[in-house]
Amino acid sequence: MHRYRPSATLTWSPESGYRQKEAMDLIAEEPLSIRVQGRPYVVVMRTPGDELAHAAGLCLAEGLVNAPADIAQLAFCDGTDTNTVTVTLQANSARRLAHKGDRRAYLSQTGCGLCGKELIQDLHTEIRPVADQRAVPISAAWTALSGLHHHQPLRAQTRAAHAAALHDREGRLLAVAEDVGRHNALDKVIGRLFLDKQLSEAAMVALSSRISYELVQKAACARIPIMVAVSRPTALAVALAESLNMTLASRRPGDGFWVYTGADRFQTD
Repeated sequence: MHRYRPSATLTWSPESGYRQKEAMDLIAEEPLSIRVQGRPYVVVMRTPGDELAHAAGLCLAEGLVNAPADIAQLAFCDGTDTNTVTVTLQANSARRLAHKGDRRAYLSQTGCGLCGKELIQDLHTEIRPVADQRAVPISAAWTALSGLHHHQPLRAQTRAAHAAALHDREGRLLAVAEDVGRHNALDKVIGRLFLDKQLSEAAMVALSSRISYELVQKAACARIPIMVAVSRPTALAVALAESLNMTLASRRPGDGFWVYTGADRFQTD
């Protein structure tokens, strides 16, 4: 399993044109097939690593499971092929799979043909608003976001990886994951704590990307009330977060946040 691969590239500049070849590490991107109840469920393009956590996090975000006990077995297909993960659900969760069926295609992807209002209404039937109103020091959120780059070795190596880091309400780092895709990074870090039965300790997630509605959906399914990111959210993400009683903030130029929803969760004293 390789998270990055060496490559050789030409360098070019307006002053000197092409120059000699330069060694460079490029981030790996490979398909991961996730099979549920013995049938293909989804194929995602991801950076190799944390495959079992990735599958568990995605199943939580998709509403197939609510607790680790809902998963009867989580394994690689033949024990060695890390590009295929099989998920076997307990009977009660398997019934949820039949209900999801045709719905997952538009609940998981942008560009589905639904308007924003319809999408939010539909997600409301799937996801309960986040009830946790306990305050988090805004300074802890700022430290979590501004220090995210210290936990991104893959980005330092390749300049091409996103990261998602989960913190408790005092700002302590619980887990971090990197991936070529921002959705994958969030699934992986949520899945890791989910399988370790520590997800309830997570109060906020720091993201190296913008916040899209899909990321809000994943955080809401994991009952994570606060999302902070280096880039602004989409308008639909803000509307969905507001409807789900979540807090969204992004870094503003210089020091500080723009807070879009749920400012009362931030303790400023």
